[in-house]
Amino acid sequence: MAQDEKLLVEKDVVVTLDYSLEVNGNLIDSGPIQFIQGHGNIIPGLEKQIEGMRLGDEKEVWVKSEDAYGDYDPELEVEVSRQSFPEDFEIKLGQPMRMQDGQGHIFTGVAVAISDESVTMNMNHPLAGKDLLFKTRVTDLRPATSEEISRGALAQGCSSCSSEGCSDCC
Repeated sequence: MAQDEKLLVEKDVVVTLDYSLEVNGNLIDSGPIQFIQGHGNIIPGLEKQIEGMRLGDEKEVWVKSEDAYGDYDPELEVEVSRQSFPEDFEIKLGQPMRMQDGQGHIFTGVAVAISDESVTMNMNHPLAGKDLLFKTRVTDLRPATSEEISRGALAQGCSSCSSEGCSDCC
């Protein structure tokens, strides 16, 4: 990596970031993430605050909800007819479910109430309305390839969601 030691976290640089994520003092996620800086592959508040870091730099980053997953929107709690679900589909309260609408869009929702006729689904991101604390360390930097830049994402996989085999995000 000697030739890349002068790289900074800046647009069109592939960043490997080791991080831990805390919400209200509770650790909720950690690990390395790899993404192209400046292409919206990570939440805006984090991307903005790590700009200019160098290899080995560490930084605590506070991200307000509006610069992360947005404010909690009560209008994103919607009633869905029980008939919209297959008969053998098990609806579990509080558990995320991947669903598809009539136009083929895939999204995640959490059942918050169930009746004989309907299911109340919360479509907010689980971290909506929450301020986030990231503890970060830059572990690798390299120039993005022209293919990665044109795609706006890494060629080898998906960095913007956590679903295995995800094909709708990259």
